[in-house]
Amino acid sequence: MSLPDMVVAVVPTPSMSAVSPLYYPANTIKPFLCHCHANCPGPPGTDEYGTTSEARAIQENMTTKELCDKYYALHAEVYKWFNISFDIFGRTTTELQTKITQDIFLKLHDNGFLSEHVTTQLYCEEHKSFLADRFIQGECPHCKYIDAYGDQCDLCGQLLDPLDLIKPRCKLDGATPVKRDTKHIFLKLDKLQPEIQAFFDESSAKGGWSQNGKDITSSWLTKGLQERSITRDIKWGTQVPLPGYEEKVIYSWFDACIGYVSITANYTDQWEKWWRNPEDVELYQFIGKDNVAYHSVMFPGTEIGTREKWLKVHHLSTTEYLTYEGGKFSKSRGIGVFGDSAKKTGIPADVWRYYLLSHRPETGDSEFNWDLFISSNNNILLKNLGNFVSRVVKFVNSKNYDNIVPDYTAYTEPAFDAWKEEVNELLTQYIQQLDAVKIRAAIDTVLTISQKGNLFLQSNSLDNKLAENEPAKCAAVIGLALNLIHLLSALLAPYMPETAASINEILRTEAIQIPDRWNADTVKPNHEIGKAKYLFSNIKPEKANEWRDMFGDEEAKKVKEEEAKKKAAKKAEKLAKKEKKKEQKEKEAASADGVSEISQSAEKLNIQQ
Repeated sequence: MSLPDMVVAVVPTPSMSAVSPLYYPANTIKPFLCHCHANCPGPPGTDEYGTTSEARAIQENMTTKELCDKYYALHAEVYKWFNISFDIFGRTTTELQTKITQDIFLKLHDNGFLSEHVTTQLYCEEHKSFLADRFIQGECPHCKYIDAYGDQCDLCGQLLDPLDLIKPRCKLDGATPVKRDTKHIFLKLDKLQPEIQAFFDESSAKGGWSQNGKDITSSWLTKGLQERSITRDIKWGTQVPLPGYEEKVIYSWFDACIGYVSITANYTDQWEKWWRNPEDVELYQFIGKDNVAYHSVMFPGTEIGTREKWLKVHHLSTTEYLTYEGGKFSKSRGIGVFGDSAKKTGIPADVWRYYLLSHRPETGDSEFNWDLFISSNNNILLKNLGNFVSRVVKFVNSKNYDNIVPDYTAYTEPAFDAWKEEVNELLTQYIQQLDAVKIRAAIDTVLTISQKGNLFLQSNSLDNKLAENEPAKCAAVIGLALNLIHLLSALLAPYMPETAASINEILRTEAIQIPDRWNADTVKPNHEIGKAKYLFSNIKPEKANEWRDMFGDEEAKKVKEEEAKKKAAKKAEKLAKKEKKKEQKEKEAASADGVSEISQSAEKLNIQQ
């Protein structure tokens, strides 16, 4: 890769994501790309405008600004504990955000890509205001989920119009809203579709988008894009810069994606070197599948409509859903472990990072399971990686070498050269996997390299007898193993930064960049290493049930029972309808037979007469 890159991810406030937020993969790819380029900014932040913040502020009895400040600080604290580093951790409630968003909005207006329409919206007569999408809940017309929101169903992912909801209700007071007319500004996505299609065809192919990202975008384009409202009747947001719209704000998802730009602008006054330089910069974005269309259709369409040179997404990495113990995470019902509660388990952040990244839902839903979590720590991190590092370092700490790296250059054999070549093949595979944003596959490759180190020690019978009887060979085995551990520290750094730092502390070495080729020579002969220490600790299997209880096991069981009852009721309803149809058909058939018999009797009577 020759181009500088930018890695971005934004989470909504006040959402406190489940333990697999977008920042893990973004924070994994960014240091890898920084190995390729000296300057690869990653400007993440919190998306603070919109109805979600307004609704939560009412629930918590504080102003919306106070709420956003609270959750911004909480997010920052959680990410710090998880060792997620940022060039800047920004937010969308800034002056630059307002300035850039309004400028883009007006350029779309001047270029004829905005239109005004009177729409019918839901109005709550209880608190005398139009209800924004997130203040409305009801039954999804597609999957029948009863708690779908006015803009989207969180269960099936379908984007909705509030008027589509069956039995809508005000989220704040449960009142049934009424319909009223109001005017809004729409983005003419239909007019921009040919250019959005051309962008998608080129970018998804060159950038190697995730399959679900391609499928969702393709589905939108195949159905045909429609004009989409980009203003709302709420107070918390970027004001619409048009006369007659002083009481309205810009739709949060139009605004949020521009947050990537404004956060960069708050980080550096050289922001246009990235965002206005599409020929020389590649943009990597990490999102959940329910937000694909905003990033692959609306935001690129917005950029295109300005008729200015803007950086558009090169690689779109999207994920499916992370489930919890066979069910759903639910912050409101206390089901599942969330970013702000993982620390309570006492498990180091790197263990969390490993499990979540190795189970990232890249091609399908992935499950968080406490038994698997413990097994990953005990059987993979501890027995594979931890034991390999510990065995080698303890051997060098022993009286055989007294902490001093022996001269390993005096001995070699064809099997050693072949083994080094196998490691280099895996190194190439790792680089290719991360270059293609295959995050799960790449961490598996790292552990394969570690296991190859364990097998190398076993096949060469590393012990005191080898040191006594074949000292030159033993020194070569130790030299290769120490250098492999140093390589592993570099490969682990994007995934497990504390573990990588601990390895370098033990070896008393500097961190190295990921090499294109491993020459096994970064830990030199006569170098003095430190004392061995455990990288990981065993977790007792019985902790699984303790953590299940801590993180809503009983509530999760209730939810599963409720869902099972709903499924059974739907199945029974379906069978009843089927039986009813069958009975109706039988009645109709019987009726037809009766008519036929009467006709036949009449015919016979006529004949006799």
